[in-house]
Amino acid sequence: MKYLSAALLCLLFVKITSAQEVKKDTINKLSTVVIVVKQQSPERMPEIKDNILFSGKKNEVLKLSNLNANLTNNNAREVFARIPGVTVWENEGSGLQINVGVRGLSPNRSWELNTRQNGVDISADVFGYPEAYYNPPLEAVETIQMVRGGASLQFGPQFGGMLNYVLKREKEKPFSFETQNTVGSFGLVSSFNAIGGKYKKFSYYVYNHSRSADGWRENNRFTARNTHAFVEYRFSDKTKIAAEYTNSNYNMQQPGGLTDDQFRSNSRQSFRERNWFGVPWNIFSLNFDTKVNANFDVSVKAFGLIGERNSVGFTNGPNVVDAISTTTNQYAKRRVDSDIYKNLGIENRNLYRYKLGKTTQNLAFGVRLYKANTERFQKGVGTTGSNFDMSIENRYPTDLTFTTKNIALFAENQFKITEKFSVTPGMRFEHINSTSNGRIDIVSGNDVTISEKNITRNQPLFGVGFEYKLRQTNFYANISQAYRPVLFSDLTPPAVTDVIDPALKDSRGFNADIGYRGVYKGFLNFDMSVFYLSYQDRVGGINQFIDNDPSKGTYLFRTNLGETRNKGIESFVDLNITKMFGIHKPYGNLDVFASMSFIDSRYVDFPVTTKSGAAPNIVITETNLAGNRVENAPRYIHNFGMSWGNNNFSATVQYKMSGKIFTDSNNTAAPSANGQTGLLNGYEIWDFSSEYKIYKKFNIRSGINNILDKSYATRRASGYPGPGILPGEGRSFYVSVGYKL
Repeated sequence: MKYLSAALLCLLFVKITSAQEVKKDTINKLSTVVIVVKQQSPERMPEIKDNILFSGKKNEVLKLSNLNANLTNNNAREVFARIPGVTVWENEGSGLQINVGVRGLSPNRSWELNTRQNGVDISADVFGYPEAYYNPPLEAVETIQMVRGGASLQFGPQFGGMLNYVLKREKEKPFSFETQNTVGSFGLVSSFNAIGGKYKKFSYYVYNHSRSADGWRENNRFTARNTHAFVEYRFSDKTKIAAEYTNSNYNMQQPGGLTDDQFRSNSRQSFRERNWFGVPWNIFSLNFDTKVNANFDVSVKAFGLIGERNSVGFTNGPNVVDAISTTTNQYAKRRVDSDIYKNLGIENRNLYRYKLGKTTQNLAFGVRLYKANTERFQKGVGTTGSNFDMSIENRYPTDLTFTTKNIALFAENQFKITEKFSVTPGMRFEHINSTSNGRIDIVSGNDVTISEKNITRNQPLFGVGFEYKLRQTNFYANISQAYRPVLFSDLTPPAVTDVIDPALKDSRGFNADIGYRGVYKGFLNFDMSVFYLSYQDRVGGINQFIDNDPSKGTYLFRTNLGETRNKGIESFVDLNITKMFGIHKPYGNLDVFASMSFIDSRYVDFPVTTKSGAAPNIVITETNLAGNRVENAPRYIHNFGMSWGNNNFSATVQYKMSGKIFTDSNNTAAPSANGQTGLLNGYEIWDFSSEYKIYKKFNIRSGINNILDKSYATRRASGYPGPGILPGEGRSFYVSVGYKL
């Protein structure tokens, strides 16, 4: 409790200091202290922004300058607390990868969301491998935009919707400088530095963020650097061109998973000191925006990504010891995997305004071209060493090449029936071509190749949104189709004997929600809604007899098998108590918020098989997962918080409750010996963050995460980043000093 005591003493000192300053100011100037009231996040997108229609769509905007949170370590639990229904996976405390999902969907590297930075894709491959190994440092982020399933028409077909990190920009001064320097528990050292400005027709912004720590767990140290550069030239008030480049590079030691016994004994321990992961990531874009006339706006983004995913380690389960052999006097050789990504794309968005009668209507439309290339090298036989060494013996047994080509056309029209009521129908047409070829193994020195696959599909998607305005509130509803293209992993047989269905289809379904949201008299911010998500044609494997003959054995047939349905309630309420009673000027702003979600995610139909016996007496037994809960989908996620602030000081305490989860589709309750399956209990976590501003230029930020030092886990892993239970981080403390010119 020493961290809590220190924070409370700090809070008391700052409060007394603030009171003395207010008193002195009142005596000397005989004036009333003016409190700046800021709307607490989340805010909502306007009907139209950046040639995009948001009318009728459930969306949230988190303005990070309005939040007290551990931005240095990208603490997603704190940052996303105000968006209901967000599941967060906490692999470790670095925050180098933000793993979030919505509405019971998997949070695995945010892969059910179309993840962007400044409107540009940042995942490895949007369709074939949509995992986001990179996310920007949150100290560099101005706002986070999230649009739920209704985003599928304008942003892409993902079931979860769209997540966009909007970076900071200097929009007024010719020169500005910002620095934020942090130290914290477990050797945390971080420095964020940025310059920016606007001079005549030029604007620029450059930042560098460097961070390192030893980690809360054993064998969990990391180093990370993020650099970003932006420059813009305005030809006129109507036309501008801009270029952006982001370079990120991080290496982290991975402590691996634990068995349940190991977790209960000491969740900080690690039995993997030779496991490493590294990601160099490069994102670049060229943006052109113009107003052709008063009614027609055009935006074009040309973008690209060059990145790698590199890992080396001992990948057995946590119940297998990584020990020096008494025979060789060396460790076992490690497995080495590497992916190389090269993506290019161009996205055009247009907004056309026209009149029907006396009312202005809005048509948003555009086109997207995208090409991605992934080279996958796996199962390399690495060294017996302990450092981050990607050297291998001979060749990679798995050497595959995947390509994705995509052409998308999209359009949505906001029909304003009246000034209060609008209907926004839309459609998207996706043309996707996926190819795969290469080697999946080397057997007795001979290459085992897969037959080249070439899958082409044309997929139309339709949707419609409704919105009715009522002063500062509105009713909204939306239903939009979504689908998930066949992933690279679905096209690759895990074993030589496995068979991929040649008629394998993309998963498809729809999102629907209806709700009421808005701001009431400036002190109440709310959003209440219900949702329904249907996820059809999920991919799975079933055992079948070779040539229908039990004497010949079996093979695993990977095909479309079934459907899951997620439904629930999402609610958010923020109440500014002092403003409600009209006492915010002398006493500051006291806010309380509740972000609550109830989620029921179940399999509707999903046949599975088990096999027993040996040839020629093999027996295949078929069952169905119908009625089982979807893995990694908690029944509820609740966040409660209280914030107080004035012109100089602000502080927030948050409390999170998350329900228990099954970690496999069979809903196995008892933990397995290797810790990879079994029920995970729910957890409750308290967090505290604060900021004190001095002369509007200096700031001191501090906080405690997991105040009560609870032992908990949000996931089990079957592979990366280490099989077994992955513990959440224990109590940690940070202090940060910043300056802005």
